[in-house]
Amino acid sequence: MFDLKIEGGLVFDGTGGPAVWTDIGITGGRIAAIGNDIGEAKRTIDAKGQIVTPGFIDVHTHYDGQASWDGDLRPSIDHGVTTAVMGNCGVGFAPVHEGDHDKLIKLMEGVEDIPGTALAEGLTWNWESFPDYLDALAAVPRTIDIAAMLPHDPLRVYVMGDRAIHSEPANDADIAEMQRLTREALEAGAIGFATGRSDVHKSADGDWTPSSEATRAELTGIARAFNGLDYGVVQAVSDFNLERGEQDFDEEWSIIADYAKASGRPFSFSLMQRDFAPDQWLKLIERTEKLKEEGVDARMQVAPRAIGVFLGFNCTFHPFMGYPSYKTIADLPLAERVKRMKDPAFKAKILSEKTEKLAGPGSSVPPLADMLMEHIEFVAEKFFQLGNPPDYEQGAESSLAAKARAKGVSLMEMVYDTLLERDGHELIYLPLYNYTELNYDNVLKMMQHPQALYGLSDGGAHVGTVCDASMPTYMLTHWTRDRKRGEKLSLPRVVRMLTGAQADYMGMSDRGYIRQGLKADINVIDLDNLQMEPPHMVKDLPAGGQRLLQGAIGYTATIVAGEVVIENGKLTGAKPGTVYRAGRQLAAAE
Repeated sequence: MFDLKIEGGLVFDGTGGPAVWTDIGITGGRIAAIGNDIGEAKRTIDAKGQIVTPGFIDVHTHYDGQASWDGDLRPSIDHGVTTAVMGNCGVGFAPVHEGDHDKLIKLMEGVEDIPGTALAEGLTWNWESFPDYLDALAAVPRTIDIAAMLPHDPLRVYVMGDRAIHSEPANDADIAEMQRLTREALEAGAIGFATGRSDVHKSADGDWTPSSEATRAELTGIARAFNGLDYGVVQAVSDFNLERGEQDFDEEWSIIADYAKASGRPFSFSLMQRDFAPDQWLKLIERTEKLKEEGVDARMQVAPRAIGVFLGFNCTFHPFMGYPSYKTIADLPLAERVKRMKDPAFKAKILSEKTEKLAGPGSSVPPLADMLMEHIEFVAEKFFQLGNPPDYEQGAESSLAAKARAKGVSLMEMVYDTLLERDGHELIYLPLYNYTELNYDNVLKMMQHPQALYGLSDGGAHVGTVCDASMPTYMLTHWTRDRKRGEKLSLPRVVRMLTGAQADYMGMSDRGYIRQGLKADINVIDLDNLQMEPPHMVKDLPAGGQRLLQGAIGYTATIVAGEVVIENGKLTGAKPGTVYRAGRQLAAAE
């Protein structure tokens, strides 16, 4: 008798092949049988009329802090994710000297928009080394599995101290020690190494990230820690300096390529279309294809929708933050701010003003915020209300700028009135990247590339501006069922992108497929009724911190290691999740 049987579902096994109507028997947390008339079970889930998939694997999250105090890992668990990989973009919390806790908090707060007060109160800090960190995470009961990459920023600070913060180059001794600690982390179960080189990533104090200007020698030296290992991946995020000129672009790509080659392991980086360099993504695809020809398993992490932000009175940013009159009420509770802003005299006064600069020395606000306000008339052509259900692919006629023209009011009045809707809880969606042409045709081209890897959900990060951990649900709904403005993707292909393809890249040989003997991480989904809910702000972080959450309707069951952790969209209280330790799991699977 099985512990659990999933009966009568349309099973997509993660290979991208055709689905079959069949049953799945689970015993001891593993898939024990697949087929019809396989026998009885202690419990049966009726999956008739529904699809059954492997649990989703998210390779790009930032739960590094949250995972130390939160065993639920929402919102990823709400969207079928059963394994989350964190440590991306070079930011994280291990290794760390006790005196550097605040430095790493400010880095995470600035780069990933996670409230520093929440991190300061929530982080347990019962670790120093990266192996200690994995042990601390393993002690927390959790719903889903997590895996961690060693992030470059804390490694650099641990080895170099304040010299890392001041962007000094690493010397030979520094590089040797970083390589040693990287090998130590990998042997303890780290699933890879990640570095961050983006010009828009800054600490809460407005400083550059420690790893942003690391030399070729430093990156390749660290990467050689993988030599002789048959597991682990390397990751990078970079702007590739295209706006500085072709020569700088070539130099940055050369450094990243040498880093990937030195590791000898699969490599991925973030790919998106940027308005200021709309053809850069095509150049990066060409370079990635060439890198593969040179023997590197090189992948491009792509998102299934725009990389955007939400603007609202409770969000990290909104268009009136820099207005003098708004600053006088900025510290009031939302209800009081809304009451003041609904006063016609206050509205007239604020709309007569101009914004003041928000970024600059000592400010965690990125220069992008000032640039957006400086070009607000142009940017607002991409201001949208998502609606319910949320619509992330809207045309120009739906923008707030178009609505202002149709209504005969000024743009800022339209923005003002919109943000006051729903008693000040309304959000404006601004797609920053992947939406230059106001459609997802280029996103489709990225996703269809054979070297594309689904990613960039940033689960656990940008909590005051973004909620892209809902992307797995968006993949299933928008790209296989709902898209009206262009070509769709097949359901088998999308399931593979979320499951088997992720497992293959990460080297997770015990999951990602519905196959006898593998770990029973499985989703049962009512696809006909699957739907994302609109994002909403909640205050559930430590120290009263707030974050955006986005739920979903239609997940009948999410199963981790044979235990149901989500049932009809609700957490069951089961905590079968573990820390995935690369190398050790690989050996066990073999």
